[in-house]
Amino acid sequence: MEFSPQLKQATLIKRYKRFLADVITPSGEELTLHCPNTGAMTGCATPGDTVWYSTSDNPTRKYPNTWEMTQTQNGEFICVNTLRANTVTKEALESETIAELMGYTTIKSEVKYGAERSRIDFMLQADCKVNCYIEVKSVTLSQQGCGYFPDAVSLRGQKHLRELMNVVSQGERAVLLFAVLHSGITQVSPARHVDAKYAQLLCEAQQCGVEIIAYKAELSDKGLSLTSPLPVCLI
Repeated sequence: MEFSPQLKQATLIKRYKRFLADVITPSGEELTLHCPNTGAMTGCATPGDTVWYSTSDNPTRKYPNTWEMTQTQNGEFICVNTLRANTVTKEALESETIAELMGYTTIKSEVKYGAERSRIDFMLQADCKVNCYIEVKSVTLSQQGCGYFPDAVSLRGQKHLRELMNVVSQGERAVLLFAVLHSGITQVSPARHVDAKYAQLLCEAQQCGVEIIAYKAELSDKGLSLTSPLPVCLI
């Protein structure tokens, strides 16, 4: 996906109240941005980092500017807008960039399913194939080149793993896709040090037949797209 219009640049002062961030533009103007990320954003919100933001023309928005990308002080790009993970995943599914998910003719988004009243990010369908349920998770927590998920305790993520295991038990296909939106990440692992229960459930899900894959995005202030697979290490 390409950012249109082009993103604007600023320097991060601070993030606060989870959904807000103060920045200063190159001209010296201070702005408050909407931060579309409910996670801890560890390593993604260091004061002094470069922030790239979009601007909405909706006159009813209290905060018209949205934090999209961080460019760290060592040059790494991170997409902090978690909504973009589904956008680039859908583009990759449509272009059949993800080798493991080729050969389907229909892509449905936000389909209701499961005993716990969930919505699957994508459901793929094709003649002579079982339905394929795909849950997408955005990975931005990086430590020494390894990406970790989640970056905060995620009861919602735990629920999604239980739902995917149930999908497999019913004879359908279930896939957990880690969309890696950090240029410095080279592999993905569950964040046991953050959410031990999630890590346990992820291992159980794989043993039950849930497929776990990771694809890395190519990122810049111009846009982003999923391009290449990364290894997933559960041990």
